[in-house]
Amino acid sequence: MEVILNNTRYSSPLDQLTCSVEDSRVFEKLDLFIKKNTGKHIVCFISYELKNHIEKLESSNLDEIHFPLLFCFVPGKIQVNYNFPTKQEDNQNIRFQARESKISYINTIKQIKNHIQKGDFYETNYCYEWWTECLKFKSKSIYNKLISITDPPYCVYADLENHQILCASPELFIKKKGSKLISKPIKGTQKRSTNNLEDEVLVKALKNNPKERAENIMIVDLVRNDFSKISLPESVNVEELCEVYTFKNIHQMISTVSCEISDSVSLSSILKATFPMGSMTGAPKVEVLKTMEKLEKTKRGLYSGSIGIIQPNGDFDFNVIIRTLLFNKRNNILSFHVGGAITNESNPEKEYEETLIKAQALFEACN
Repeated sequence: MEVILNNTRYSSPLDQLTCSVEDSRVFEKLDLFIKKNTGKHIVCFISYELKNHIEKLESSNLDEIHFPLLFCFVPGKIQVNYNFPTKQEDNQNIRFQARESKISYINTIKQIKNHIQKGDFYETNYCYEWWTECLKFKSKSIYNKLISITDPPYCVYADLENHQILCASPELFIKKKGSKLISKPIKGTQKRSTNNLEDEVLVKALKNNPKERAENIMIVDLVRNDFSKISLPESVNVEELCEVYTFKNIHQMISTVSCEISDSVSLSSILKATFPMGSMTGAPKVEVLKTMEKLEKTKRGLYSGSIGIIQPNGDFDFNVIIRTLLFNKRNNILSFHVGGAITNESNPEKEYEETLIKAQALFEACN
């Protein structure tokens, strides 16, 4: 077993915790595990279905990846500045198929817009899955290619007992440093151009796009509200609003929200207040969670969840699991999800095109 978070490798577990979706004591077990291993590094994997233990929700959609609800371990070996193997293998030419056709996707977006127009919610994140059966998954070679294409700030390679995870996430879910919590929600996506002048035009177009800004601001308000449940009085602050960040393969609109918390606030309390992250849900959160469970065709599983590290001093850093390949070693199913924010201003055809922009790096890495 090994997990590489950016350039640090964690392996040789000394202790671990696994919770299934049926486990009713997941938060109690998490707090006990953290307390038991105070002063140690703890690597954590959190599935999207943890939401069902925060709100009265259910998930019954198809799931062929079967990742646990929660998996944490204490590494016995830690290698900093780890150089990931760069040996290139032959391309696999993996071909994915979508669980949902373009026509079905567009019709679903129209249904979502009807919900919005009726006032059921303001914004949501709708996702669908691409999948294939892969008998020989060359995970390290594909991960190298994926990272070279995207150069993301929150990348993860994990080779676990039953799963492999290749994550090229650009998004921070939540970070704790001392008494400060930080979240950096992403809403707003634009392709890049190889022409510098055209690329600058694309940045300005994203920066000034009223629809994208409205999506981002709505999620910022949701994060502010989530933080207010656990923060010290009058400490919630929007440090950045609708800033455009450029990555190797894509432009993204990102905001930064922070707050101060007391020492007594546990990780479980933070998760109960903030999970799932607003950028992957919408507003109001509970209503969109219920509706997306009915409209989406598959469980999100680890997608829309989080991978992170708890430091010995209690600080932590958790990403948002997007732009991520998930492989089940037992049934040889390889899959990934893509999605996007849907508002009343959404054009179904353009929303579908945006999902393909997000999927492009994953397709390219597997070919």
